[in-house]
Amino acid sequence: MVARLMFSLGLSLLLSWGMGFVALAEVAGNLIIAGNGPELSTIESLAHAFEKANPQAYLDIVWDGNSRPVEMVKSGQAHIAVTGTEEPGFSATPIAWDGIGVLVHLSNFTKEVTKQQVADIFSGKTTLWSELGGPETKILVIDRPRNQNLRDAFESQLGITGKSTGAKTIASDDQVVKTVVGTLPPLSAVAYLSLNQGLSVVSSGVAVRLLPIDKVEPEVPTVKDGRYPLRRPVLLLSKKGPNTLAEAFTEFVLSPAGRQLIAETYVPINGK
Repeated sequence: MVARLMFSLGLSLLLSWGMGFVALAEVAGNLIIAGNGPELSTIESLAHAFEKANPQAYLDIVWDGNSRPVEMVKSGQAHIAVTGTEEPGFSATPIAWDGIGVLVHLSNFTKEVTKQQVADIFSGKTTLWSELGGPETKILVIDRPRNQNLRDAFESQLGITGKSTGAKTIASDDQVVKTVVGTLPPLSAVAYLSLNQGLSVVSSGVAVRLLPIDKVEPEVPTVKDGRYPLRRPVLLLSKKGPNTLAEAFTEFVLSPAGRQLIAETYVPINGK
């Protein structure tokens, strides 16, 4: 389902986020931002705040789990793609780090895995949890759609691009969690998702856990300092060349006000 969200709110050119006021030069026009991953709520918040500071700017967010945002920018259907990998010939601005959590059922007593073992699981080389010190159960791999930037980053980080096991593919984070919880036997399923989503469901008491990788716990501080080995950048990708509105939005995203909004879900990358 495509979510087209039009915002035209606010009359002020000043924003206050408890960090002082940020003055922005007013810009005008329409900006289309495309994506397909877990960043939607963050981009919505950023777009809403940007429009409050620029009442003549209209941001159209086009979000579809089956879309190809980079191709949309190439074809002129969008101005900015939210993605996790750079594209030759395009401008890419990193705005945040997102950890990638490896999710299993709470009753799976596998203590930890290495990055290589995660690669072996999702490429089909390792098929039993007992090979990793876990239960005598086959591993049921749950993968994500091929076009999603989360999967692209996950496979690239592990060096298994194009080496999928042909596993069950699920797009929705909520459905991924429900499948891990509901799969019988409950010790078998494994999936990956944005770390923020994973930490949220764990803290809410859902019967799942996130596996430590290379003896590092999956937490915001370990993603921030790079100790946690599975993390991906969140990038704003656009065509090279002048685009005043796209440049203004990117500048806002990297400002203290923008970084504060990003920090609600991800680890912001310092801007100006």
